[in-house]
Amino acid sequence: MRGDDMRRGTAQQAVTQTAALTYGAYLRLPQLLGQQVPRTAVAYDEQLFITVHQVHELWFKQLLVELTDARDRMLAGDSATAVRRLRRCREIERALLSALELLDTMAPHDFQAFRGALGSASGAQSAQFHEVEAVSAGRGRTRAMGWLTDAERARLDRRLLEPTLWDGFLAVLTGVPRAGRAAALRGEGPYGELADALLGHDEGWALWRHRHILVVERQIGGGRGTAGSSGAAHLRMRSAERFFPELWEARGAVL
Repeated sequence: MRGDDMRRGTAQQAVTQTAALTYGAYLRLPQLLGQQVPRTAVAYDEQLFITVHQVHELWFKQLLVELTDARDRMLAGDSATAVRRLRRCREIERALLSALELLDTMAPHDFQAFRGALGSASGAQSAQFHEVEAVSAGRGRTRAMGWLTDAERARLDRRLLEPTLWDGFLAVLTGVPRAGRAAALRGEGPYGELADALLGHDEGWALWRHRHILVVERQIGGGRGTAGSSGAAHLRMRSAERFFPELWEARGAVL
C-alpha cells in the first residue's frame, strides 16, 4: 500500500504543478525576453537587429529538427511523413524571409550607428546555418571556422558525418528501376511528390540567400562586411549553389 500511496502522491503533485503552470513559465519568457541586450545606449535600431537575428536562430533550430526527421524518415522508407516535414521546412523558410525583410525598414545611417558594436561578429558565424547546409548537402569545413565553440564544432562535425537529405532520397529510391528513378527526379510518379518537396526546400534556402544579398547591399552597398568579409560580393559567390542540382537538372528533361 505504501508504494501505491507514493505513486498517487507523485501523480497528484504533477497535476498540481501543471495546473499552476503559466504561459510565461511554460515558454520561459523571462529568460527569452531578457536576451535582447543592445551594446549601444542610443542606437534605436540595434534592438531590431538583435531580434531579427535571434528569431533566425530559433527558426534555424526548428528547421534542423524538421530536416533531420525528414532525412531519418526517408532512410526508414517513410516518404509520406518526409514530404510533410519538408513542406513545413518550406513554410519556415518563408518565415525567415519575412523576418529578413524587416531589416529593410532600417536606414543605412541607423545601421552605421551601432555597426561598430558588432566588432568581429558576423552572420557567417551562425553554426546552425552551417548545420542546415550540412544536413541538406554535406557542406562545411569546420577546420576553417576558427570562431566555432567546442560544442558547435562537435555538433557540426557530427552533422558532416551523418547521411544527408540526398542520401535519404537515394535510400527511398533503392530498388526502383532506372525509368522510375528518372521520373522521380522530374517530379513524376510515386516519388515525385517527395522530389518536389526536396526541391521546395532547396528553393526556399536559395531565395533566402538571394534576399540576404539585397539586404546587405541596401545597408552597405559594395562595402566590406563585418569580420573582414567582402560583404555582398562574398555572399554572391555562393548564391548560385543548390543542395540538389540533380533535381534542377532533371527539370530540363521535361521540356
